[in-house]
Amino acid sequence: MLEDISTYYFLYYLLVVTLSTLITLLSIPSILHVARTRHLYDDVGHFRKQHDHGIPRLGGVAIFVSFTITLLLFSVIDKTIPVSYLLTASIVLFIMGLKDDLSGVNSSTKFLIQFIVATILVILGDIRFTSMYGIFGVYDISYITSAILSILFIILIINAFNLIDGIDGLAGTTCIIVNGTFSALFIYMKHYELAVVSLTIVGAVFGFLRYNLTPAKIFMGDAGSLLIGLISAIMAVRFIELNKFTTASTAEIISAPALTFAILMGPIFDTLRVFILRVLNGKSPFMADRNHIHHRVLRLGYTHLQTTFILGGINILLIGMVLMFAGLGNFNLIVLIFSISLLFNWAITFFLRSKERESLSLRNLFI
Repeated sequence: MLEDISTYYFLYYLLVVTLSTLITLLSIPSILHVARTRHLYDDVGHFRKQHDHGIPRLGGVAIFVSFTITLLLFSVIDKTIPVSYLLTASIVLFIMGLKDDLSGVNSSTKFLIQFIVATILVILGDIRFTSMYGIFGVYDISYITSAILSILFIILIINAFNLIDGIDGLAGTTCIIVNGTFSALFIYMKHYELAVVSLTIVGAVFGFLRYNLTPAKIFMGDAGSLLIGLISAIMAVRFIELNKFTTASTAEIISAPALTFAILMGPIFDTLRVFILRVLNGKSPFMADRNHIHHRVLRLGYTHLQTTFILGGINILLIGMVLMFAGLGNFNLIVLIFSISLLFNWAITFFLRSKERESLSLRNLFI
């Protein structure tokens, strides 16, 4: 009996991933045709661009269509994830992202829409943190604190994925690692409805990567990067909340906040790093530059694909480390994860200085 149930769910998940992948694969050629006909290309002349020819930024349309259709067909109705609010938030964010890809949207409007989307999910959908889970010794928090922290977290992750979408394949690969990990964890926890949401976005992005890996034929644009950031944030909040210690139950997966931090560490660390550096240099934290980690790895001489594999590999190693040492506790693991990320960034700085000075020297670690 158990074997029959396992086989059923395996086929169900396989169908979800296959359909979402196929919809994206079949959609993109038509999108490319429309983009060529209407000359809807990326802004080649912008200083942050890594390509010397026009490439459409409409891959997010295929990802959104695939995600929405598959989720409507195969989502499991369950109180754990309010699909109606999830899709409402996704549609609102997609429309704003698409307008940005086609004609641009100012930063204040972007953040207003993101705030509205996050508020819909937190207040109406009740997708929020209800505790600090023992981090810094804090557990219970008020509803107001819970809502504010949850909204800020969702906005942070949405923007973090948007910011790492700077080279071929990176945002898509990160999305697959993040949501592939969440789907495996949800399946282990028997929260099948959440696993379906994660697998749906994994399949949609997997199909997109067929056209986005070097040489890229299409970019996901803001419509895509904002959507995958939104879904990743929702999955992170639900995963942490479902593994909360209470007097009535214990967590199925211990140190869930630390594990979530490891899963999302790539986008989070890069975003915090560039924002802090911009503020320290007297610039707006929202001013675009080419100081992201992926830009720095490229300057070492690696290709887009190699850089994507390096950063994806570090992400997987961090996840494996937390799973292996989960007993250390959330605070210790978060400090360890952040320390490793700082060391990795320091190593990049060392090799960049050594390359510029054409000399390997210990002084390059500090000066």
